[in-house]
Amino acid sequence: MGRRKTVYGKILAVALTIILCSSAAAYAEEVTVRNATGEYTLLSGYGITHRGFGDTRTQVQTYDTIARFGWFLSDETGHGWYRGRHELLMELPLHLTIDPRVRAMTGGYLLGSWKFTSLEDFAPYVFAGGGVLFVDLGLPTMGSRLDFSYQGGTGVQYFIAKDKAVSLEYRYHHISNAGTAFPNEPLNSSKILLGITLFR
Repeated sequence: MGRRKTVYGKILAVALTIILCSSAAAYAEEVTVRNATGEYTLLSGYGITHRGFGDTRTQVQTYDTIARFGWFLSDETGHGWYRGRHELLMELPLHLTIDPRVRAMTGGYLLGSWKFTSLEDFAPYVFAGGGVLFVDLGLPTMGSRLDFSYQGGTGVQYFIAKDKAVSLEYRYHHISNAGTAFPNEPLNSSKILLGITLFR
C-alpha cells in the first residue's frame, strides 16, 4: 500500500510539473503588446545636427546605439484608433560622433511614452523626455562636458511575432549645458533609428 502511494505521488508530481510547464509555455506564447509588463529594445541609427536651428552652428554627425528598457504603467485605455498604454522608458545611449572627429557621448534618459494598441500588426508610439550626458567632443563652443538633453519623437513597431517587433523611430534631440557654463552652443539634431523589441 505504501509503495502504491509512492508511485501515485510520483505520477501526480510528474503530471503537475507537465501542467505547470505547459501553462508557463502557453503564457509565454501569449505575451503581446496588449498584456506585456515591459519591453527590451535595442536601437541603432544615424543623427545629424541642424545648423542654423536655434543657436546650433557646428555640424555633428553621430552613429547612435541605444539600449531601452520599458515598463508599462497601465492596461489598455481609450477607444478606437487612440486606444493604448502608458509606458515609462529608461535608455542607455552611446552617441559615437563621426564628424567633426571621432568622440563619444554617453549617459541616461528617462522618457514617457504612449503606445497605440488598436492595430493588429503595428504599434505606433510617441515619446518625450530627457536626461544627462557626458559629452567629450572637444568643442570649445559647448563650454562643459556635463550636459543635458531633452528629446521627443515618434515611431512604429511592426510585429514579426506576438512578442517581437521591428522598430523604426525618428527623434528630435537637443544637447546643451543648460546655462551652467559659457559658452553654451546647443546641438539640435534629428536621429533615425532602427531596432528590435522583445515584449515580456
